[in-house]
Amino acid sequence: MKDSSGRIPREVVSRLSGSKRLVVLTGAGVSAESGVPTFRGRDGLWRNHRPEELATPEAFKGNPELVWSWYHWRRNTVRQVLPNPAHDAIARMESKIEDFVLITQNVDGLHQRAGSEKVLQIHGDLHYARCSDCGAVIALEEQEGMITCPMCRGPMRPDVVWFGESLDVGLLTQAYNASERSDLFIVAGTSNVVQPAASLAFAAIRNGGYVFEINLDPTPLTGSASATVIGKAGEVLQELVRLAWEEEE
Repeated sequence: MKDSSGRIPREVVSRLSGSKRLVVLTGAGVSAESGVPTFRGRDGLWRNHRPEELATPEAFKGNPELVWSWYHWRRNTVRQVLPNPAHDAIARMESKIEDFVLITQNVDGLHQRAGSEKVLQIHGDLHYARCSDCGAVIALEEQEGMITCPMCRGPMRPDVVWFGESLDVGLLTQAYNASERSDLFIVAGTSNVVQPAASLAFAAIRNGGYVFEINLDPTPLTGSASATVIGKAGEVLQELVRLAWEEEE
C-alpha cells in the first residue's frame, strides 16, 4: 500500500501500539533531515573528491592523511547539528516497547544523542578509531591529523565500514535475528539498495513481519512493503508516535 499523500494507514498505527517486537532500520535520509550531508547528494563532494574515492582501504593505504582529514571534517560537521524529530520519535518508540532494536546505516551517533540505547551501528561510528594492527578501539575527542594506537603505536583508522569491506559478523547476525522475529519492521530514510542492510526488511517479510516504509521516493522495497508513505521521516514518525500513544495519555 503506497500512500503519496503522507497519510499513515490505520493499520500501521495499531501495529505500532500493539507491537511486542519492533525493529527500526534507518539510513542517510534520516540524518539528512538534521543537515548531515549525504554521500550522493549535492553536498557529496569534498575538495573535489567523491566519498567513494575516500571511503576505501585503498585510499587509506595510499593517502591516510587525506582520508583522516575528511573524517575529521565529517566529525566536526556532525557535532554542529542536532537530532531531528525522526531521531526523537524513534527514541520514544524504544521507551514504549521493551523488545526493540534500532539498526542504523548511519555513523554519526545522532540516534544516541536523541536517547536511543538499543542501537546496532552496522556501518560503524565516526566518533571512534580502530587500530589497523592490534584492533584496539578508542573514542575520538578533538584529535586532528594522523592518529597512532596508544597500545601498540600502530596506525589508527576510522572505525567505520568502507566500500569493499565486510560488515561485522556479530552485528549483522544480531540484525538478521531481530529482523526475522519482528512483528513490525519500520524502514526510514534509506534507498534500500545498499547490501546487506537492504535485505533485512525482506527477512522480516519472509517471516511474517509487517513492514512499513517511509522515504521521499519509491525504492526497491516499496512493491513488497506492507505499507509505504512517501514523505519526510521526521514528520511521518512524529505523527505515527502521536497517533499510537500520545492520544491515550
